[in-house]
Amino acid sequence: MAVMSRRTMLAAGTSAACLAAGRSHAHDLASLAEALKPIEPPTEAPDITFSGQDGTQHHLSEYRGRGMVINFWATWCAPCVAEMPSLGTLSKALASANIVVLPLSSDRGGADVVDRWFQAHDVTGLPVLIDPKGEAARAFDARGIPTTVVIDREGRARAKVEGAADWSTPAAVALIERLVNAGRG
Repeated sequence: MAVMSRRTMLAAGTSAACLAAGRSHAHDLASLAEALKPIEPPTEAPDITFSGQDGTQHHLSEYRGRGMVINFWATWCAPCVAEMPSLGTLSKALASANIVVLPLSSDRGGADVVDRWFQAHDVTGLPVLIDPKGEAARAFDARGIPTTVVIDREGRARAKVEGAADWSTPAAVALIERLVNAGRG
């Protein structure tokens, strides 16, 4: 029996997620409203760890009280590459609302690979964050990449998107703001 590499398994999951959503593996970006699946009831987000560009370890709990959009992706994943500019746009649009976009790359080459890719593709507004062993993605039950999870200000997972989506629209910004503020009195 052949052993599949982690990259092969993630790519297979990515293809399956896109096919399940009725899209090809190409650069299609789904409407966020169509792709978003609510998590009912909302669940406490695991306190995952990931690395920053300088190698510093971060915990998700550091962001509690802020809204979060966590994206699991890689530079070699075509659907991920297609949606990354729209995540940069989303990040800039949400910064004043105290909502952070955390793109966690599974690239094994580390932060330098992601930083070079961001520069080469003129992606701005996003931090370089690494989850090279996919531990954070597994903690959120990501079946493939890209997968995005929306976390509310109390640290609960509210919604998930499997596959690439267009995050750059005003409707997407409003939807994320509504989700991260849900349940607040």
